[in-house]
Amino acid sequence: MSVPVPNLRGLNPAPVTPFTPDGEIDFPAIKRLGSWLGSFPEVTSLVVLGHAGEGTFLTQSEQVAVIEAFVASTDGRVPVVAGITGEGTRVACEEAQRAVDAGATVGLIYPSHGWLRFGFQPGAPQDRYKAIYEETGLNEILFQYPDNTKCSYDLDTQLEIAALPGVHYTKNGVRNMKRWDTEIPVLREAFPDLTIMSCHDEYLLHTMFDVDGLLVGYGNIAPELLIKLLKAGQAHDYDAARAVHDQLLPVTKAVYHRGSHMEGTVALKEALVERGVLETATVRSPLRPLAEGAHEEIAAALAAAGIGKAQIPA
Repeated sequence: MSVPVPNLRGLNPAPVTPFTPDGEIDFPAIKRLGSWLGSFPEVTSLVVLGHAGEGTFLTQSEQVAVIEAFVASTDGRVPVVAGITGEGTRVACEEAQRAVDAGATVGLIYPSHGWLRFGFQPGAPQDRYKAIYEETGLNEILFQYPDNTKCSYDLDTQLEIAALPGVHYTKNGVRNMKRWDTEIPVLREAFPDLTIMSCHDEYLLHTMFDVDGLLVGYGNIAPELLIKLLKAGQAHDYDAARAVHDQLLPVTKAVYHRGSHMEGTVALKEALVERGVLETATVRSPLRPLAEGAHEEIAAALAAAGIGKAQIPA
């Protein structure tokens, strides 16, 4: 039942799910997006069905089809990570098995959504990870939610999850730099082989010097510069990393400094239209199109950062 353990120590973009103007999945656009992102040697996986991928807005059959399409987009060469978002543990296990059957090799394990409002009982997250791995063999990413939610795991919970069989990675989006600076070194010391990835799209510079990789929606639209940023951070070259950060800042503001982080998904699609990867920025409800003039704002930000049309493989 075991699934090969891929190396995710690089850039792991979280692709959007493209839709046609009438709201159906745009499979030719998935091929363009996946083959383009997968053409960078430093891209170590494609992370689908997450927040950027509108995964919870898709039916079960659509989720399977999206996984299969992104696997096919690189002829299986680039590992595909699937967001596992089911509320109950049994439901999540069934979702994980469908992902394995569709070709995913890693699961990004979301907390049960009820925990966002009510918090979690001690031991419940550990049980969720344990059950998914024991029933499906899917490799797992420990997903640390923002500190301002009630499902952000305390350090002891993170350590206990990281110690479980099948948990080889962590995606940390705590968005509290005091906790980041305190907890990441403890995780690193306790589990030297744990792949630590930042998902702080809007706070990348601070987190860049402590990580093995990035797992970011931002990777959709600026993989070239994010690869440079990651390499600078891993070399502990602050000046180089700061230069890339500053180059990206207009885009960061246009995409992620919006009224709601959810708007970032829509902004990513607008940027991909501007880069020539998507034909439309269609999203699914409850997401809404951005206000008039947003596309022009995002296009100007890309131009200011020197980001032009994508070089999509033939």
